[in-house]
Amino acid sequence: MKRQNVRTLSLVVCTFTYLLIGAAVFDSLESHTEAKRWDFLQAVKSNFVKKYNVTSEDYRMMEIVIIENKPHKAGPQWKFAGAFYFATVVLAMIGYGHSTPVTIGGKAFCMAYAMVGIPLGLVMFQSIGERLNKFASVIIRRAKRYMHCTQTEATEMNLMLATGMLSSIIITTGAAVFSRYEGWSYFDSFYYCFVTLTTIGFGDYVALQNDQALINKPGYVALSLVFILFGLAVVAASINLLVLRFMTMQAEDAKRNEQDAQEAAATAFSHQQLAYDVESSNFNMHGKMLLNSNYTTDFDETLSICSCTCLGGTKCLNHEPFVDPDFRPTDIVESTLSLKRASV
Repeated sequence: MKRQNVRTLSLVVCTFTYLLIGAAVFDSLESHTEAKRWDFLQAVKSNFVKKYNVTSEDYRMMEIVIIENKPHKAGPQWKFAGAFYFATVVLAMIGYGHSTPVTIGGKAFCMAYAMVGIPLGLVMFQSIGERLNKFASVIIRRAKRYMHCTQTEATEMNLMLATGMLSSIIITTGAAVFSRYEGWSYFDSFYYCFVTLTTIGFGDYVALQNDQALINKPGYVALSLVFILFGLAVVAASINLLVLRFMTMQAEDAKRNEQDAQEAAATAFSHQQLAYDVESSNFNMHGKMLLNSNYTTDFDETLSICSCTCLGGTKCLNHEPFVDPDFRPTDIVESTLSLKRASV
């Protein structure tokens, strides 16, 4: 089996094993808390309905109003600032779900906009990531020269460490900023930054959704957008290195397979050539043996005069030996040659 097939099969098995492990861990960590929260909310709902004598229809209406009103706490979602924030989230494939188009025209335009914008964003982030890797390689090369290292070239591991360190700095700094402006704990802010820059975008924590931030805090809006775009570019740089490494491994495996095929073909050809040489040498030796046995000067006394090639050396059923044992065919040949010389 080829190395590429083995690697692909190993990746599939490892991925599904990782999914099973993740499901088991999330089940053990979250299922008990989920059950407790469900029981608590049901108890609060029962007490609320009994206390205010609210019917199930009225309670359902209150739920709809509260859920629908939640996105509007940040101000108008579809004015230019909110629309630009939504377009950025679509292009970056984050998809918080904090606001979604409700009209048919808005949904249709969102699909068309995403079909063009997502590839454009991927190419842009990929290009920025390549430039960041190039810049990091220059910095690493100069740092190695300054430290008088024997190897001054930036390796893939050096670039991965550099982009990983830069990503950590961006996430930790962004977590501090969002913790201050959003009122979250630092861990929740760090969680939000990680989920955002990895484009997971659960939507449980979304910035710019409190105190009319989209309208009253333009600087904070700009900072949030810069954080998303620049952070995604840095993450793209890291992903670019991983993809490049994987493609390099694929190319190396393909080259190795080609070399193995060439070596196998060369080995088969050498074996075939060796067999041909052995067969040729055996044929030549057999031919020489036939010549040495057929064209000797001393003939056996039982030579025949027939047209077969036994030359009297073996017993042949096609003819009988000469009656006169003293008769030699060589005498006839010699006398014939003498007559020809005399006539000439």
